[in-house]
Amino acid sequence: MEEQQEQQELYEHFRIAVDKGQGLLRIDKFLANRLENVSRTRIQGAADAGNILVNDRPVKSSYKVKPGDIISIVLPHPPRETEIIPEKIPLDILFEDDHLLVVNKKAGMVVHPGHSNYTGTLINALMYHLKDLPLFRTGEIRPGLVHRLDKNTSGILVIAKTEIAHNRLAKQFFDRSTERKYQALVWGNLKEDEGTITGNIGRNPRDRTKMTVFFDGSQGKPGITHYRVLERLGYVNLIECQLETGRTHQIRVHFQSVKHPLFNDDEYGGDKILRGTTFSKYRQFINNCFRILPRHALHAKSLGFIHPVTGKRMYFESELPDDMALVIEKWRNYTIGREDPG
Repeated sequence: MEEQQEQQELYEHFRIAVDKGQGLLRIDKFLANRLENVSRTRIQGAADAGNILVNDRPVKSSYKVKPGDIISIVLPHPPRETEIIPEKIPLDILFEDDHLLVVNKKAGMVVHPGHSNYTGTLINALMYHLKDLPLFRTGEIRPGLVHRLDKNTSGILVIAKTEIAHNRLAKQFFDRSTERKYQALVWGNLKEDEGTITGNIGRNPRDRTKMTVFFDGSQGKPGITHYRVLERLGYVNLIECQLETGRTHQIRVHFQSVKHPLFNDDEYGGDKILRGTTFSKYRQFINNCFRILPRHALHAKSLGFIHPVTGKRMYFESELPDDMALVIEKWRNYTIGREDPG
């Protein structure tokens, strides 16, 4: 039996080719026997949401697998890794109903526990806020999450409150039918007003905590970032990005790869003076900007998706946070005040 697993965002995609000698068996039992740490209940939830396809058609839990079937299943939230402690942490909630909530995450907040961050995360806050819901009592390390933002990226996230919403949202992110737009401040003056960066993204072989772009396609997974310039501010540009894929650090590493790293991105080289003059006054200006914005200049500005239960189109926007807005305003003033605006 051929079995292939692919991970993207906060869900898993499995593709299974059923052996020629396989006898008839309910698909929920078949998958529970073959997928490690995946319960029959989770598999049935995926089937209810239309996330199990056999030969490209959705099936119910009672479907009997046959030799030669090609099974595709999308499952949200990986299995439990550690105990999550609910914490009463304020949340900026933009929308909430019985099925989901949309939050505006502050820069500096880790989304889910891991890598020595087991408290103070968005999940710790959600475990408290949604403690009465079954999905948040399962012991999962990432309940309700289908996408994420880096610790120092601010902006909009959607969180599911029920199993059915979780499965259906995961499928939308997997199918790339959501609409996500970001705003970023990048070093340098981009040649074109709009464009697309494509390149496979994977772990950097020299530093596994960072990502890198493999333009030859030899490693990593495909990444596609569309961008347009919103404002040219001399030695930096304010841009809008729309993601076609959701790879780790995608915007940050894509713009580093074309020599326009994000302003003050300490992981990808943007925390140095990469464009400008040698005047000490300019160096002081940049250092002041770095102090005001002690993180990479990236904000998840908007998110659009189909409500997993009502079918209604949902769209949310958030304002740029104060630190990023203030630095952009400083660049505007600096550009106007320069004798040479080139």
